[in-house]
Amino acid sequence: MKKLIALALVAFLGLSSAMAQQVDLRRKISVSGTAETEVTPDIIYIGISLKEYLNGKKKVDITELEKQLYAAVQKAGIAKENLTISNLSSWNYETEKKKNPDFLASKQYRLKVSDLNKFNAILESIDAKGIANTNIESYDYSKIESLKKELKVKALLSAKEKAAYMVEALGDKLGSVIEIQDGGDNVMQPVYRNFAMKAEMADASTAPEIDFKKIKLNFTVNAIFEIK
Repeated sequence: MKKLIALALVAFLGLSSAMAQQVDLRRKISVSGTAETEVTPDIIYIGISLKEYLNGKKKVDITELEKQLYAAVQKAGIAKENLTISNLSSWNYETEKKKNPDFLASKQYRLKVSDLNKFNAILESIDAKGIANTNIESYDYSKIESLKKELKVKALLSAKEKAAYMVEALGDKLGSVIEIQDGGDNVMQPVYRNFAMKAEMADASTAPEIDFKKIKLNFTVNAIFEIK
């Protein structure tokens, strides 16, 4: 029995010693650094809805409106593959026409642009009465991933600089980094107001203005440094 107690005591003391060795007794400083910038979106997806309308007794056909759209896109120097059909309500045109002679077909398109100013020029080249509405669906920045890496490095260096002058103010020196934690991605997307050009706006002489705002990127990195 005494031998068992002695062995248990030795094991306990060995475990306590191992745990004591794992305790980090180094002096440390914990800081955070930030870096931010703003960029103008260079990938913008715009929804365009065209719809047939009656000009007196004559119907302006959807194919005519579509020709105007494709011609305007080509004139603006935008690749034709950047314009796609996203929705179609005229697939059963003949059936609907038989049921309802006043049926007006419509098509929805998705246009990819890098410059919203070009889109204004496109709108001005299309029969305004045939434009049901337009809206910005989504937007992005082509080099956002490389920019994220650059900003996170800047945030980490900012944390190191902050730690250094705080430690040196107390007469100590900053040691090597012990731990780094990524504060996560913080990308503030711009909020564009929806814009539309409907039949009742057809007499307007210019295309609607579009708010042009920037994407804001802000990153935080948390770091722990040793104090020597």
